[in-house]
Amino acid sequence: MWKVNEIFHSLQGEGFNTGTASVFIRLSGCNLHCAFCDTQHEEGTMMSLPDIVEQVMRYPKAPLIVLTGGEPSLWINEDFVRGLKQMTGKRIAIETNGTRPLPDSIDWVTLSPKTGLGNSGDVPVVLKRCDELKVVYLGQDLAQYDGIMATHRYLQPCWVADPDQRRRNMHATVQAVLDHPEWRLSLQTHRILNIK
Repeated sequence: MWKVNEIFHSLQGEGFNTGTASVFIRLSGCNLHCAFCDTQHEEGTMMSLPDIVEQVMRYPKAPLIVLTGGEPSLWINEDFVRGLKQMTGKRIAIETNGTRPLPDSIDWVTLSPKTGLGNSGDVPVVLKRCDELKVVYLGQDLAQYDGIMATHRYLQPCWVADPDQRRRNMHATVQAVLDHPEWRLSLQTHRILNIK
């Protein structure tokens, strides 16, 4: 059984797969407590894999399942990922803070480390390789991510409720990408489009 906060169909709003029709499986809970977390993920319903698959298959045309949270690695294992792939025929992506090892059969790993951002618990990142490294940028030293092997590197402005601070965060992130062109800008397009 897995504790599922919600399952929904939308477009991936961030990073490399922006704009891809996806089914999101938001698993409950997280091992960090980031002050800027924008997700209500604590509540959840215990679901069996067949129940999860039944909800995912309400969207048969979506090519991608995104495991998200909270921190989805608290719940998943190799059997879960393989079963989900076999029963749905879809690719499996995960959005993780990288503090726990992952099953090998995941197709796409988005690592979004939260170390050094304050109030996150600073649990060390154990993942050293990912498909995309997506960093919420708050002015931190980017050299701390040099030891992570990533095919793609993205900086994403930290979204906050205050519009003036949000603009400052955006400008700082744009400048950081200009100064460090090995990184690319990632925007939360789902916020711009006002979709889930």
